[in-house]
This record gives sequence, structure tokens and C-alpha cells, in this order.
Amino acid sequence: MKILVTGGTGYIGSHTTVELQQQGYDVIIVDALFNSRVEALDAIASITGKKPEFEQFDLADRQKVDDFFRRHGDIKGVIHFAAHKAVGESVEQPLKYYRNNLDSLMNILESMNKYGVENLVFSSSCTVYGEPDPENLPISEKAPIKKAECPYGNTKQIAEEILQDSIMAYKGLNAIALRYFNPVGAHESAKLGELPFGVPANLMPYVTQTAYGIRPFLRVFGDDYDTPDGTPIRDYIHIMDLAKAHVKAVERMLQGKMKARYEVFNVGTGTGYSVLDIIKSFERSNGVKLKYEIVGRRAGDIVKIWADPTYTNKELGWKAERTLDDMTRSAWEWEKAYREGKTCFKIDENN
Repeated sequence: MKILVTGGTGYIGSHTTVELQQQGYDVIIVDALFNSRVEALDAIASITGKKPEFEQFDLADRQKVDDFFRRHGDIKGVIHFAAHKAVGESVEQPLKYYRNNLDSLMNILESMNKYGVENLVFSSSCTVYGEPDPENLPISEKAPIKKAECPYGNTKQIAEEILQDSIMAYKGLNAIALRYFNPVGAHESAKLGELPFGVPANLMPYVTQTAYGIRPFLRVFGDDYDTPDGTPIRDYIHIMDLAKAHVKAVERMLQGKMKARYEVFNVGTGTGYSVLDIIKSFERSNGVKLKYEIVGRRAGDIVKIWADPTYTNKELGWKAERTLDDMTRSAWEWEKAYREGKTCFKIDENN
């Protein structure tokens, strides 16, 4: 079974590729390398013993997508990760996000329909729920879809609408949207982890870079939210638990177990942690003190959200297994391995 993983050299895509290969799937990756590194292919091979096929091009290029699907008639399913994903940047550059995130999806769906590829797992996000009302927490798949708090979240809402409309129109298509929460951590080998370009937009790499001395201090965006300690609350999930959820979704499709041609699952732990909880866990699990300071709120941030994973646990036969300390510990082991030159990735002293 060959699976196309778009954005497969990125953080979530590379870890999912590892899990797919370890479960016996053949993987071909397409990635433009806008925010990822080609060395991820060697890192995957160092873990699984097999280097995935790889093609580099922009999925927003309609002709190149068509040509790819024409040449690869043996693809049985697609996991679509490739997208811009920084909340803050999306507020500053909305058109960049709409053009990239939506054009790539539409090109893929068009080619899947044309060449008879039936199954798509879509990388969605809890941002589709917007700022949830307190009575809807923890948030289930039945919670209302409210106005997105940022253009990135809006691209995910629109993408899900595109999926639903496409499935209604093209009878051969099936899709599962995984609305996941905040992936953190790294592969237990410390050979693969989160490695953003420039100043990290996500919390965990900022934490680990601060601990290693790359950043002078960690910025905590706001301590005046309506939460127990004043900092935003999220449902953090270990990257390998998240990777396993994608494999479960692929299996569900290929084994004909879907109950509808379009399904949605929340992928989270069911527990909300604040930014300060993350800092305390990191310090506790690694014995390292973090320098941090409170700064103003960041545009587009949601106050608090965490999953009700009951439906996902039951239907996918999947459950998050790793603890918050497991997440922060593995992230630190990865950061140290990368900085000490023990991985396949070239060290960037400015990153």
C-alpha cells in the first residue's frame, strides 16, 4: 500500500511517515521545503531503515500536481499536511495563507478525482472551533464551528467545507479530517523532532531553544486570561501519539470501516495545560530552569481549548498514551541531540 504524504519532511509529516513505514506502508513524500529540511528523509531512514520516495515541488502548482498523480497510479491514499501554519504570521500575511493552504488542497482533490485516488486524511485543527464557549469544554466533534480567531484557522474551516462539497460532487472520494490540538515532543530516538526556521512560532521549540541558550528568554504571551494561572490553556499531545492517529485513520479508510464518506475526529488527550504548566513540566522532567517573561497578548490566540477524545478513542481504536512530562522530556532530548550534531540535520547556529 503506497501512501502520499504531503508536507512529509515537516514536523508532523515526518513523524507520521516513520509510523507509516513501521506499519508496513510504502510512503512517497511531496514537499516544497518552505519550512522543512530535506535531511528529514535521512532521519526517517535512520529510524525505519528505509528512505521514503521524495519529490520537491509546490502543491499550489496545479500542473505539477496533475503530473505527479498521472505518474503515480499506485497511490492508495493521501495524508495532506502541507500548509502554512503559524497563527501570528497568518494575521500579518493572510493572503499568503489563503493562497497556499486552499490552492494546494483543491489541486490535490482535483487530481485525486481525475486519477481515481479515493482516500484522503486531512490535517485539520482545533482552531476550526474558534473561541469555544465554556459550556462546550471539553470540546467534542459536535461543538459549533464559530468564527475563526485567525486566517490560519479560517483556512482550515474553509478547507473542511471544500472537502464536504467535493465529496458530495465526486462519488469516488472519501475523507477523514483529523482536528488535532497542539503536537509537541519528538521521536524517542531523538533523531527527529520539531525544527522550525527562524524564531519559533510554536511554544515547545521556543522552550527548548531558550533552555539551550539560543534564545535569551521565553516570551509568555499574556497572563491576564480567564484561566487559573492567567496563561492560555491548550491540549498538548505527543507527536508520536498524533502520528499513530493518522495511521489509524488510513487503516479505517482502506479497510472500509468508515460510517460516512466524510468523517471528523478530534485528536487530543482530553486534558488542558497552561503555558506555565508546560514550563513547570519542562523544568521538572529535565532538571533545567527556564528564563521567561510575561509580555502582551498575541493576536489570534484562543484563551482555552481542550478535546473530548471519547468519540475518537471509540471509533478509531486510538488513545493518547504519553504524558506531558514525556512530551517535554523528549523535546529536550531532541534539542540536545540536534545541537550536539548527533542527528542527520545540519546545525544552524542562528536557529
